[in-house]
Amino acid sequence: MSRPRILLVDDNAELVNLLARLVEGEGWEPVTALRGRAGLELIAAAPPSAAVIDVLLPDMMGYELGAALKKARVPYVFMSGVLKGGRASSDARAQHGAAGYFEKPFTGKKLMDELRALLPAAPVARATTTPSPATLLDFDVDVAVDTDEPIEALELTGRVALTEGGKVSAVLRGETITVGPLRTPSPVPPPPPPPLAATPAAREVARAARRAAELPPPEGTLGENLPDLITAFHLAQQTGELTVQRGKVKKTIYFEAGVPCFAISNLVTDRFGPFLVRVGKITPAQLELVRGSADITGQRTGDILVEMKLLQETEKLYYVAQQVKAIVYSLFGWEDGLYRLHFTDRASELAIKIDLPPAHLITRGVKKLYKPERLYRLVSQEDRLIPTPQPAYGLHEVELERWEAELLPRVDGTRSVAELTAIAKRPEHVVYGFLYGLMALKILERRA
Repeated sequence: MSRPRILLVDDNAELVNLLARLVEGEGWEPVTALRGRAGLELIAAAPPSAAVIDVLLPDMMGYELGAALKKARVPYVFMSGVLKGGRASSDARAQHGAAGYFEKPFTGKKLMDELRALLPAAPVARATTTPSPATLLDFDVDVAVDTDEPIEALELTGRVALTEGGKVSAVLRGETITVGPLRTPSPVPPPPPPPLAATPAAREVARAARRAAELPPPEGTLGENLPDLITAFHLAQQTGELTVQRGKVKKTIYFEAGVPCFAISNLVTDRFGPFLVRVGKITPAQLELVRGSADITGQRTGDILVEMKLLQETEKLYYVAQQVKAIVYSLFGWEDGLYRLHFTDRASELAIKIDLPPAHLITRGVKKLYKPERLYRLVSQEDRLIPTPQPAYGLHEVELERWEAELLPRVDGTRSVAELTAIAKRPEHVVYGFLYGLMALKILERRA
């Protein structure tokens, strides 16, 4: 028996990719389109078993696809980030024949449950949620790697929010810290402790995989897609992991219900001890003492530092959270690499989780880590920007400086970026960073 085919139509490529992965996990076959016209062609060529259609598409309203699906007797649901409320949902059902209506952000699991109810009852081989050896290898950070690439300085705000049960449980505050740059390779890396989320069984599977398996194929190139990948997790309220790899360096962001909450890295300089050296909390000599103790006792770096009274227990939590933030923000400086998505619930195993609101993470990552020359490639002086019809985030989720809030009402398509820069009276790259940050959030877009 052939697998049910699920049509997914949305102009957000990363969201479509994420939903396609969820569909595959149910044992169904995803069929995707980024434009309404392409969706209509797919329906005409071979009607799917069910469909998920965005209401607002670049070339037409999703209602046109809904009409085609209704004519072909294909059950479908709408999703929308702009048309919200009970009336939009009831109109979608009464006027257009939709079986369901999902407002972005929505829970990916609930969408899969809705699709399952629309399909004929039949035994379907759901994909297992247990990571394969190759998947575990993709997350393995037992083997630390070094790099001869220069690592830029990074400024971190002195506020971290720890979470428990998906809610902020404590807010730790300190001074703004600077993670120092590195221009030369680090010394030979020490044997690192196991990652916080790994179990002995998982580590053993990973070691076996390292000997016998190859990495799964990448799902895509990173390019300028990091903000869109974070947004895809947000819109689907998805729990899982995003792994990014460049050369031998691998970094993974953990998400819980669409919110980044932790990160790991196999880069030596991202380890806790070297991180503390880079922020000036301990000296290289003290780090060597800690390494020596770890070799003998097998204890974790943070625990040894507390025993040596180089850190207090609360400070350890604070700096672990800052280390996590540094790993996540550092990815905004990557302009190349490969990425993979995983939907295991490793976040629930973590002893420490932090709260990184996606909108703030993206805007700050763009403004702090995108170099001027990169911004000048992404935004031109002649561009005229306008508010996006279907923003991925609300303005209330974005922290704006006063000058940014004063400039934003003037971004209405009547002025070029060069004119907006003159009005702002700020350095050109600063204005570009602000504007592109809002473009990355799908709050602003270029005027056609």
